[in-house]
Amino acid sequence: MTTSVLICDDSKLARRQLARSLPEDWETRIEFAENGLDCITKIKALNPEILFLDLNMPQMDGYEVLEAINEQGLEVLTVVVSGDIQPNAHERVRTLGAIDFIKKPCDAKKLSEIIEHHGIKDRARRKNIVHKLGEQLDSELRDIYQEITNVAMGQAGDLLARLLNVFVKLPIPNVNVLEVSELHMALQSIDSNVSTSGVCQGFIGGGVSGEALLIINDSSFKEIASLMNYTGELNDKVELELLMDVSNILIGAILTGLSRQLDMPFSQGHPVVLGQHGDVAELVKANKDRWQRTLAIEISYGIEHHNINCDLMLLFTEDSLKTLKYKVAYLLED
Repeated sequence: MTTSVLICDDSKLARRQLARSLPEDWETRIEFAENGLDCITKIKALNPEILFLDLNMPQMDGYEVLEAINEQGLEVLTVVVSGDIQPNAHERVRTLGAIDFIKKPCDAKKLSEIIEHHGIKDRARRKNIVHKLGEQLDSELRDIYQEITNVAMGQAGDLLARLLNVFVKLPIPNVNVLEVSELHMALQSIDSNVSTSGVCQGFIGGGVSGEALLIINDSSFKEIASLMNYTGELNDKVELELLMDVSNILIGAILTGLSRQLDMPFSQGHPVVLGQHGDVAELVKANKDRWQRTLAIEISYGIEHHNINCDLMLLFTEDSLKTLKYKVAYLLED
């Protein structure tokens, strides 16, 4: 199947060099854009599967193109090709959704490795799969998200079990697309009448971003402290330290597990305390500006023979769904 490719660079020489560097055995239909404005117009008109994008261009640079792609919800896989090799440039374009970065002058071998690594040759076929995922395979897509989360949460549960020397009860993850107003309803395992404390940690990588939200019943802290051999008096400071310890284990391990399965490294931000000693509705309400419509994956951990309950929820931004669908499309291929 022919793959539609768009090459955007203000240099005619650079456009032709990149076109000649594409693998000879790759059946493509190549179009060119001379600047960022032209690029956005042609993405809309041609609907290419792949965009090779320069950064330094007149009228509209590559960063602005990536921002426009995100803002306008355009579906195209983007590889940046630029002479700007600063580490900050690499990080910035990945944050904006580019899947990879190759420096100029374009090296055919490196370009071929990137194409192979991301399965770009099969992008046209995979795009059809993704289209079906969005329209016809909602239940199957949910099953895939549940399964990869199941593997990741097992790794997180194992770490917690080893640390506390206990048996961790692992549930079936719940997967839903929610509005922010529905988040408190999703946390069904937490009694709305009990006092809770919560922490949130952002993550980002390869066009996917979101936040991990951990909420623990305040009644759990006494037993958590005992299992961690803490013998002093419990107060807000100690409970906050325990909350951070548990969140570091669970959030770090589950993101690592997802990262390995999706072949997508995540960078984690600093944890942020959502609140202490409040109910779930208050925690969500106080932080509602942090989330909008989101893919939510909920995991409710419990510990056998102990009154310890905590909910971990992964909240992926709506903009991340496109990349996630592309990633899991690999798992549906025969």
